[in-house]
Amino acid sequence: MNLIDELKFDEKGLIPVIAQDYENGQVLMLAYANREAVALTLEKGTVHYYSRSRQELWHKGDTSGHFQIVKEILYDCDGDTLLIKVEQKGAACHTGKRSCFYRNSLGEEVL
Repeated sequence: MNLIDELKFDEKGLIPVIAQDYENGQVLMLAYANREAVALTLEKGTVHYYSRSRQELWHKGDTSGHFQIVKEILYDCDGDTLLIKVEQKGAACHTGKRSCFYRNSLGEEVL
């Protein structure tokens, strides 16, 4: 079985990817990947995404040094979302926070 063939990409050729800390289960970020990004992630063992704003492939950590090392890849029952459990090197969020999910519904920082 080829994982990419099992996935359902949207009309723009993208699939949402949730990055989760493999040790403690903390959700680190949500981003998107296209077929090429998924293939590179499988091949290289570090997470690749597709930047919707820049419209280009994005290897997490190339600029920041905050790489995501793949520990496990799961996909949901519909095949339209990936969950990648990672060993996070440094911060996952571009703000420098470990997780992008660091604010609650009141806008207060919780992490």
